[in-house]
Amino acid sequence: MLDKKKIAFIGAGHMAGALLGGMLRGKLVKPDAVTVTRRTKSALEQIQERWKVHATSDNAAAVKGADIVILTVKPKDSKAVLDEIASSTHKGQLIISAMAGIKTSTIVKGLKKPLPVVRAMPNTPALVDQGATAIAAGEHASEHDLKLAESIFAAVGKVEILPESLIDAVTGLSGSGPVYVYMIIEAMTDGGVKMGIPRAVALRLAAQTVFGAAKLVLDTGKHPAILKDEVTTPGGTAIAAIHELESKGLRTVLMDAIETATRRSKELSTLFD
Repeated sequence: MLDKKKIAFIGAGHMAGALLGGMLRGKLVKPDAVTVTRRTKSALEQIQERWKVHATSDNAAAVKGADIVILTVKPKDSKAVLDEIASSTHKGQLIISAMAGIKTSTIVKGLKKPLPVVRAMPNTPALVDQGATAIAAGEHASEHDLKLAESIFAAVGKVEILPESLIDAVTGLSGSGPVYVYMIIEAMTDGGVKMGIPRAVALRLAAQTVFGAAKLVLDTGKHPAILKDEVTTPGGTAIAAIHELESKGLRTVLMDAIETATRRSKELSTLFD
């Protein structure tokens, strides 16, 4: 779907690098069909050396020659960037936004024309092709536009299509979710160290355990509760640990964290309307 498309990444930070890397490894696009923008000369040189794509500090010029424009700048810079590129956008372009908290209607308003916009909420495991991304169509986006966006994010992980009204909740769940998991891995590691396991070994065991458990959920399709019950023997170590976790409110704490992050995402959205 992308082999004849010219793509511009506006703001080539970590997330743009993850997407670009996935697309190039998957041979979805050729390097000469991609233009990325950064402000500093040293960053542009690094991009060109690593990916062999076109690189420029001119956002407007990059947008003018693109079929698909992927916005990966920080939310605080969104208004200035939209003002900068508005006159260079044109009919037939697809705008994909990975800017957290920026609504599709805000982008359309900023570009001053009814272009199709797809909003995406990826997460950092996209850097290792294990991302979880939700995408949502704006008012003017078609099913074909959604499919194009889906093919881009599928290059670096799993993709779910949802209504835009749920993107803030996705931000609280999978967008911020890696942070919760990192804290769990860190705590498990510390627990292992407390019990005498060398820290480096404890970290590897903890990280692999989280990775393996997640893969088992995805590969078997079984509900996590069923997988939990399958390894919980009467009077055993697992049920003793479960009792301790339940008594400390693990489920409630995680659910509250997702609710709090979702609420904050909604608050941030109102700042850019």
